[in-house]
Parts: sequence; structure tokens; C-alpha cells
Amino acid sequence: MTLSQLRTFALVARLGSLHAAAEVLGVSEPAVSSALAALRQDLGDPLFVRAGGGIALTPGGRALADYAQDIVGLADQARWEVSNAQNDAGRLKIASTAPFAEHAAGRLLDLFTKRVPGASVDVVVESAEDLASLLQERAYDIALGARPTPPAGTAVTELHLESVPFLRYQRALVAAASHPLAPLHGPISVARLLDRPWFAGPAGIQDSSEEGRWLASMGVAPEIIRLSSETEALAAVRAGEGIMLALGHVVRADIQAGVLVRLPVVGTPVTGLWWATTLDHRRTTTMARTLQRFAGTAEATAAMVAPGGSRGLERRGSKFHVALWS
Repeated sequence: MTLSQLRTFALVARLGSLHAAAEVLGVSEPAVSSALAALRQDLGDPLFVRAGGGIALTPGGRALADYAQDIVGLADQARWEVSNAQNDAGRLKIASTAPFAEHAAGRLLDLFTKRVPGASVDVVVESAEDLASLLQERAYDIALGARPTPPAGTAVTELHLESVPFLRYQRALVAAASHPLAPLHGPISVARLLDRPWFAGPAGIQDSSEEGRWLASMGVAPEIIRLSSETEALAAVRAGEGIMLALGHVVRADIQAGVLVRLPVVGTPVTGLWWATTLDHRRTTTMARTLQRFAGTAEATAAMVAPGGSRGLERRGSKFHVALWS
């Protein structure tokens, strides 16, 4: 049994296809088949059977898939830590969903790197749907923002992740004070707003978010205009071009100043949580656990919701860097 064989099997098990694994690895499908054949012979188990244009794991294959992912992830982490030990001993690799990265990452991580000696961070914005697999592959030490959701057919307990809520937020539908909807009194049905432009940041309104689940519960699917950031989307709303499910603490000052109004729509404001997620404590890093605990402190919460506008993606410092997309 070799690391290369385990890496190949872990990828096939995750993607459900030898062809897809070969494309990701940049090798031929026969090369993937050969690696798996050697592994099957060594373990004395077929590991998988062909099914419906893909594969279905045997009980032995399912058992191996968990071990293979762990072993490959540990090997990659060891290689990375050895090669970066001299300069990056305290560096954290962080995945963040776009809204959190834009509105709170800078404030939280600026404070964290000041409070924790030796800490430095790299942040990349990732899709909420990819967080679970990226953490399991050890591409990142911790995920901030949306809670990772298990892939179809996978139980939450199989992910071996620990998610801790650290910030409660509310999203309300807002419009400019000059918008034709502004004078309306509630309650307003969300269906009444479907002919209006809805603005959002680059992630749109994700199905796995509380606001996405709220729309699903209302049985509606508005057409979302995605802009490069929620800040840009909010500027379009201020200009009277449409409406937006905006973060309450971000638009509070605009509402108080009469620039924006909160539309009294049934079911709003929508309350959600942002989470700090790591591998379980047996497999995560000390620095990741430190950030996970720090994010829930009163000091961190106060920094993230402080007035003064978003401080996330635009922040650049000697100890942290946020990239828009991986």
C-alpha cells in the first residue's frame, strides 16, 4: 500500500468516478485503474463496484475511504509544515465564505493577530458547499462563515468536523428611501417583490444559508443580480435601483439616517449564525483551536459588529491577507 495509491483511491471515492479522478490527477484512466488494482490486491477487497456510470463503494471501500483521506491529509499537512516550519510556524490557512470575508474577517483577524503572539493568517474565499471537503483534505486549517454542509448521502457525523457558532446576524430587506416600495406598510408578502431587482454580493443567496432556507420556505426564487461585493450591491440599493437582503448591523446607520428603509416583509428579519469550523480536536492544529475559541469572545464580537463600515476584503496587513477567490 503506497501513499500514491491511497491518494488515488481517496479521490475516486470522493468523486465517484475513475474518469473524474484521472482528470484531477492529470493522468490517464488506465493509470488510475492500475493503482486501484494494486490496492485491491494488497487488501484482498474489491473496494468498489461499477454502478450507474460511476462506482459504489463496498463496506471495505467505505472503511478505507475514511482512512485514506486522513492519511493523505496528514501527509500533505506534514509536508507543508516541514517546508514552512522556519517562516510560517504560526500561520493559519483560513477558508471563508464571501459575506463573512467582506464584512468581518478583517476586524476579527486584525484583532486576533495582535492578541496571539506569533499568529499570522492567509484567508481565501470559498463556496460554502466546498468547505467540508476542503477541511477534510486539509487544504485549510479552519473555515469561518457558513457552516459546512455534508455532501449528498453523507451524514454530518461522518465529516469529523467541529463547528462552533460565534456570531449571530440578521438580514433584512432594504430599499432606498426614495424607492416606490419605501412607503408600503406591512406585512408585505415576499411574492409581491419578485418583479423587483434583487441585489447581492458575489455569492448570491446560497441555499445552505438561513436566508436561502427562508426563501425556500416561502416557495419563491427571486432573480438575483450578483455584484462583485455586498458593498457594491448596497450602493446600487442606495441609488434606488432595487432591493437587498442586507446585514442588519451594516445598514443600521443608513436606516437611522433615513437613507434606507427596512421593508416589513413577512418572515424578516432573517436570523442566521456564522460558524468557526475545524477538524475534530484529535486532528486539528492548536492555532486553529485558538482562533475558534477567540472568535466567540466578547472582544471579538464587539470588533466584528462595530460601526464604521465593512473591513474585510480591502484590508491588507503584515500579518494577514485576504484573497477574493481561490
